[in-house]
Amino acid sequence: MANEMKIRKVVIIGAGAMGAAYAAMFLDAKGFAVSFVARGKRYQKLTQGPLSVNGKEYIIPVIHPDEVAEPAELIIVALKHHHLPDALQDIKALAGDNTVVLSVMNGLESEEMIGAVCGLDKVVYAIAVGIDAVHEQGRFTFASPGKIIFGDGPHRADRRRLDRLQEALNLAKIPNEVPADMMRMLWWKFMINVGINQASAVLRAPYSVFQSSPDARALMEMLMLEVIAVAQQIDIDLSREDLDDWIRILATLSPAGKTSMLQDVEAGRKTEVEIFAGKMVAMGSKHGVPTPVNKTILHMIKALESLNS
Repeated sequence: MANEMKIRKVVIIGAGAMGAAYAAMFLDAKGFAVSFVARGKRYQKLTQGPLSVNGKEYIIPVIHPDEVAEPAELIIVALKHHHLPDALQDIKALAGDNTVVLSVMNGLESEEMIGAVCGLDKVVYAIAVGIDAVHEQGRFTFASPGKIIFGDGPHRADRRRLDRLQEALNLAKIPNEVPADMMRMLWWKFMINVGINQASAVLRAPYSVFQSSPDARALMEMLMLEVIAVAQQIDIDLSREDLDDWIRILATLSPAGKTSMLQDVEAGRKTEVEIFAGKMVAMGSKHGVPTPVNKTILHMIKALESLNS
């Protein structure tokens, strides 16, 4: 691999728990130039001082998207879904001919949205699984780096981009995997989020509750089984075995860890319920699959949001 093709310049859009964790991992690996991209109040906040991740302070440059000097080699998009539309033109400004764009966002739609503005050839389909990053009281912590699973989406990716990305992730000691069927894995992560994120939000429960309480797990699993039912209607190969795979991963997570949706509810922020339960209710209606548990959870989380507003 020629030196000029290696990924060393990493730009992260989204300085929440996941974005901070990945920034720290790349910086700890040495040899990478890492920066955040932000504007407005977020830009002002990020430029005020170092970022604390697992007790270590990192001084990370912040780029204003209107002042981009040259394209990024790797763009990691770690935003909440409702923030993505406002960031699309910023992503476009950062993307060059050889840029790799990696979305670790939740849901099923971010890759297509990003590809529509900067070219699907630059976008690698991906999910992040098992990373238990938390943001509390201005500090970021994580016990497990989890794994980034990436590969071809509906449109076949340039193999060179996949190789460059894997080389960078390996250097940063970020566990990763290229599966045989990336779309199935995308749906697997969607199933996980629909289950654990939403159940944790309504129960106000960290991972320990789902590790120990049969009732909490039962709610999570009912939500996930509805995803499996919808997936099977559109020829996505999900089954009960995939749910059991998640249960095994859940057992390895930090008991004190919290899902992103629980963190949002506790902080009084808007959640991503529209791309989880909302998406499930819409798809269930379209394909004739009942989704009563997701419909109930949709109303519950919307009610929680209204109480916080």
